[in-house]
Amino acid sequence: MSNPVFGLLPGDRALVVAPHPDDETIGPGGTIARLAAEGVEVHVLCVTVRTAKMYGSESVTSVRAEEFAKACAALGVTDSVIAWPDETGELDICNRQRALVDLIERHEQVSLATVRPKALFIPSAGGFHQDHQAVHRAAFAAARMHGPGGKPTPSIVLGYRGVEDRWSALSEEWWAHVDTSAHWETKQEALRAYGTQMRASGPRSVEQVRLIDAAAGSSLAVDHAETFVPYRLAY
Repeated sequence: MSNPVFGLLPGDRALVVAPHPDDETIGPGGTIARLAAEGVEVHVLCVTVRTAKMYGSESVTSVRAEEFAKACAALGVTDSVIAWPDETGELDICNRQRALVDLIERHEQVSLATVRPKALFIPSAGGFHQDHQAVHRAAFAAARMHGPGGKPTPSIVLGYRGVEDRWSALSEEWWAHVDTSAHWETKQEALRAYGTQMRASGPRSVEQVRLIDAAAGSSLAVDHAETFVPYRLAY
């Protein structure tokens, strides 16, 4: 392997924390697919999905869970879980900050404790969605440094972009780039798994996501790329 992503080698593990189903695909989906194809174990912890009315569609927990499973399978994810399915639509994760940190640190199936990842991918700080902000803060806290014998500490922590994160007052430095050209079609398949979430046009369309990745790729002189905010890069 001539140019491994962030130095991750076959057998290494990565953990992606997603506020909702589809965030793991819209943001770092191409990178997930590339890592999986290169033999890295990628685990996805999705915090919550709620049953609720949405603009232009409806969110049904069971349907979105099926979409999540289909998308993760397309990307080559090793293991994935939705931790807090919300059938009533009343769960407010913004008021559960301590529980969020504990979830990311210790969830029995997918967490820092169970996966012990070398790389952790989290929502960027610049996301305007309140759930994304809450998950960012919790994941950032969970990734704090610990000494030998303490909680597993990933040596790589990266923030990924949400579909509408340019609508934000916070500007971060997006200078970590991954060439995902060879994996765009896989990301596209995973995006299309989210039939209730993607739209025919606008920021939640497959074409708009492709254009964002194509714009990122232009900075590397490649067809498609994804960009990340590097919070920790320790080699």
